[in-house]
Amino acid sequence: MNTPTIRIGSRGSQLALWQANHIAAELRAQGHTVEIEVIRTIGDRMQDPAFIAPATYPDGTPLDNKGIFIKEIEEALAAGRIDLAVHSLKDLPTELDPRFTLAAIPPRVDARDAFVCENFWGLHMLPLGSSIATTSPRRKAMLLALRPDIRFVEMRGNIDTRLRKWAAGEADALVLASAGLDRLGRTENVHQRFAIDELTPAPGQGALGLETRSPHHALSTDDPTRDPAIHAAVRALNHPATEFAVQAERHVLAALGGGCSLPLGAYCHEVDGAWHLHCAVAAADGEEVIHTVERARVGGMSAEEFGQRAAMGLQARGAMQLLAGSPTPTA
Repeated sequence: MNTPTIRIGSRGSQLALWQANHIAAELRAQGHTVEIEVIRTIGDRMQDPAFIAPATYPDGTPLDNKGIFIKEIEEALAAGRIDLAVHSLKDLPTELDPRFTLAAIPPRVDARDAFVCENFWGLHMLPLGSSIATTSPRRKAMLLALRPDIRFVEMRGNIDTRLRKWAAGEADALVLASAGLDRLGRTENVHQRFAIDELTPAPGQGALGLETRSPHHALSTDDPTRDPAIHAAVRALNHPATEFAVQAERHVLAALGGGCSLPLGAYCHEVDGAWHLHCAVAAADGEEVIHTVERARVGGMSAEEFGQRAAMGLQARGAMQLLAGSPTPTA
């Protein structure tokens, strides 16, 4: 099936453009014609100190942490201006608008979190009361479980902005996703990558999510064959093992509330023919952490069933009380 030109919508950050260009190269290698359109989201505009964020989007829906980086891109996708959005999967909500579909998830890279610091080569080496820049509730809670004395600095912006602010002395260290640092070649001050049971990654971390219009909704009414053809072209980039792993992780998140503000980590990988799904939920102050590992034979169940089973294990150990800020019940 011949495909029309595939138009990718991307944010203008260095990492977003790297990801868009990477997928464009993969599609071109399969013989497709690809263009990239840069779309400035409200999340990008919020990086400007002079910008005053509104309480709602123009359509009246309230701002949310994930939507601020994807809403304008999805609007362009719905309008037919672009055909494909390339996301960091951990930033994509667990439930998509039915007009769209997650057409493909390419192979995942390093999902771990990285410790960025020039003078101290590990979290345990930081002096008492040092500061770490992160806005992630998950990272804060799990770092406090390892080092209760740590202070946190709110630092927003893309990777280059955060690295620049850290280099200017605004924090003693940074904790960022290894994947972004690796993709941009900014690993010169990465001396520690946290083990999965120390700082369990966010669901989907390290993976890309390729979002297209659903071929069943036929939003491109001028040509009813366009959306199915584009979906098929993008689907060819899917990596089934990565897709299963990250979908299992996302089902854990969905079962426990689905929000990016949860101090919850989930990481699934294959070991000797079995899936291992590591999950962790932490109290906001790091005083308590629930960590579980579910196992299932490869091919034994769906990603949804596996993720829901892991979520039930967390719930049985008091995860919902922990997420709500209450102490977990003791036996």
